[in-house]
This record gives sequence, C-alpha cells and structure tokens, in this order.
Amino acid sequence: MKNKRRNSNFLLRDATIIIGSILVAVILVKTEVLVNILTATQERELLGSFIAGMFFTSVFTTAPAIVALGEIANANSIVLTAVFGGMGAVVGDLIIFRFIRDRFGEHLMALIGHRKAGRKVSTLLHLRFFRWFTFVVGGLIIASPLPDELGISLLGFSKMRMLWFIPLSFTFNSIGILLIGVIAKAI
Repeated sequence: MKNKRRNSNFLLRDATIIIGSILVAVILVKTEVLVNILTATQERELLGSFIAGMFFTSVFTTAPAIVALGEIANANSIVLTAVFGGMGAVVGDLIIFRFIRDRFGEHLMALIGHRKAGRKVSTLLHLRFFRWFTFVVGGLIIASPLPDELGISLLGFSKMRMLWFIPLSFTFNSIGILLIGVIAKAI
C-alpha cells in the first residue's frame, strides 16, 4: 500500500513538472520571447549557435532552434555552427540528464515491477546487449530533431555515467546540427 502511494506521488510530481514545462513553452511561443532571443543572437555566430544549441535539446524548443541553427549555418560556417551548437546542446542535455536519467527508469520499473511481465522486462533491461542497444538508439535520438528527453531516458536505462554522456551528447548533437546546416545551405 505504501509503495502504491509513493509511486502515485512520483507520477503526480512528474505530471506537474511536465504540465508546468508545457505552460512555460506555450508562454514563450505566444509571447515570441524565444524567437526574439534566438534571432537577436544570430548576428553573433558563436553565441547564437551556442544558445540555439541549448534550445535544440528540448521537445518544447526544438523547432525554433532548428530554424535559428539553419539560418546561422546558412550565413556562416557550418562547422563552427555545429561545434558551438553542439556545446550548447551539451549544456541543455546535462540539465535534462540531471533530472531525467535515473528517475524515469526508476518510475517505469516501479510501475511494471509488480507484474510478471514487469519481471521479464526487468531481466531484459539488465542484459549487456540491451545496454548497448539503448546506448546506440539513445545517441541516434539525440542526433535527430526528436526530443532529447527520450534519448536521455534510454541512456538512463543503460546506467551511463556523466563521463561518457558528455562526449556522446556533443558528438551526436553536433552531427545533427551539422546536418541541419548542410540542409539549410542546400535549400
């Protein structure tokens, strides 16, 4: 009974955080604050790339960040845009990683841990192959315009340490931003 109440409290707290994040994102989009921040830094290639890279990581700010990164890469060096955007994305991912890495996995395991299927899933999650699989898939999600929260959650399942997460995040985000720059130049 006590575990059920505890899991319910975790879900309520997580739902509140998600709803609050959505509200903040809607306010930022409606008031065009985010667009103004991203377009104001476009003239400063390196700073603009870094800030747009930070916003590239979240599901709520990915779209305007992709537009800003495409514009910056189109007007400047694609490689510098990718490098500094990748560094900004690492900062954004570290913030997400800090909050999501272990909590999401723990909450999911708490939800499925009470059933027979949950025990089978738990066994699967501890296999070495599954850890490598989540590592690769999580990295590919980070590189894509998909929300990094999903990729970071997968990396949390593989129990990735911060020492490995930083270069992985930088590499995959830089590749994703480089592809955005190449597409922006081609269009």
